[in-house]
Amino acid sequence: MLKKYLPYIALLVAAFLLFYVKKNQRGTKNKQHTEQVNKRITVNPLSPAENENRTEGFDRRYNNLVITKHARCRMACRHIDESEIKEILQSGSINYNKVEDDARGKTYPVEGTTHDYQRVRIVFSPKPNGQIVVVTCVDLDTEWSCDCK
Repeated sequence: MLKKYLPYIALLVAAFLLFYVKKNQRGTKNKQHTEQVNKRITVNPLSPAENENRTEGFDRRYNNLVITKHARCRMACRHIDESEIKEILQSGSINYNKVEDDARGKTYPVEGTTHDYQRVRIVFSPKPNGQIVVVTCVDLDTEWSCDCK
C-alpha cells in the first residue's frame, strides 16, 4: 500500500521544497516597488544652509569616468550597473563626514537612491587630468556576500 502512494508523497515533498527555495531566494526580499521601476527618483544635493562653508567638491560630469577593477567587482556583487553610478554622480549628496584625503588623492563618497530604489554610496576620486575614478560602491540597505579583494 505504501509503495502505491510513495511517488505522490515524493512529488508533494519536492513541490514544497521548490516553493521554499523560490520564496527564500537571494534578492527577492527588497522588491517592494517593482511596479514603479520606470519612475526616476532624484536625490537633491545639500540645501544651501546645509552646504554652508563647504567649498570642496568635484566636477560631476562623467565624460571621463574610470571604473576600477575593485569597483566593477563590487558592482557585480551588489547589483549596481554603470547607469546607476552615473545617476548617483549626477544627483547624489556628498557625505562630507566620510571624505578622505591621503597620498593617492581625495575621495568623495556620494550617497543617493537609484532608479530601482537601491540606497547606495559610491566613492569617487577626481584626478587632475579630468578623470573621475570610481573607487568602490556600497549598498546601504543590503549586506551582499562578495568575494572581491
